[in-house]
Amino acid sequence: MKLTRPQRLAVAVVLLIVGTVVARRLGYKIGGHTIVQCRQGHLFTTIWIPGLSLKAIRLGFFRLQRCPVGSHWSIVVPVRDADLTPMQRALAESHRDIQIP
Repeated sequence: MKLTRPQRLAVAVVLLIVGTVVARRLGYKIGGHTIVQCRQGHLFTTIWIPGLSLKAIRLGFFRLQRCPVGSHWSIVVPVRDADLTPMQRALAESHRDIQIP
């Protein structure tokens, strides 16, 4: 059975919604301002909208984007809020990247 273009779009949207719900239930604040960590350990806040990125290259759950803390390109991943200390959370909030998804 071959899916039509609208059906494929609907399937993609449903998958993005389900992925976002699952990530949020696991403790990740996906779908807006999200604290992420680069491979060098820098924490910063970025806009993370599933399925949309203008400033990063999406690689599944990871993204390749510029780290505003270390001024380098790196793979970044979301960090669960429960895994952060209040000091780390404040540090990440003080370092924001550009405000586009």
